[in-house]
Amino acid sequence: MKKHEKFMQIALEQAMEAQAQGEFPVGTVIVHGDRIVASGQRLHTLEQKESVNEIDHAEILALRTLLAQETAIDPAELVVYATMEPCLMCFSALILNGIRHIVYAYEDVMGGGTNLSLDRLNPLYAEMKVTVTPHVLRQESLDLFQRFFANPENRYWKDSLLANYTLNQ
Repeated sequence: MKKHEKFMQIALEQAMEAQAQGEFPVGTVIVHGDRIVASGQRLHTLEQKESVNEIDHAEILALRTLLAQETAIDPAELVVYATMEPCLMCFSALILNGIRHIVYAYEDVMGGGTNLSLDRLNPLYAEMKVTVTPHVLRQESLDLFQRFFANPENRYWKDSLLANYTLNQ
């Protein structure tokens, strides 16, 4: 199994855990060399929880875990694996923290941020060189999202562009 597929499979396991808890099935792992240094899964999408929010994305939680470790790892050496294309918030948080390599499985046609043209922004962003690798284990991730959106009990982003796109794949 290739390196990208190996680590994306672990991100998919994080996503499956999230889905088993009724959460949106996004999982993320942050890798340094051949070692996972942080991971996260989407939390607080359930309407019955009092802390429902759009901040606790898998990438943000993995990044918080990484930063809490206070390691001396050069962030430019890290690779982030996410089961869904990072949204604009997550993409920005990752690159502002020095991460330059992002691999994702399934495209977020509604809110994906990786196609943001950094060179058209102010110098802080325009000078960043970010490598994005899309569609690693896309079908496996798509299957998770299709199950999520097909479940009538899940109301998160129901009838959205993302839900309709996903169900029609």
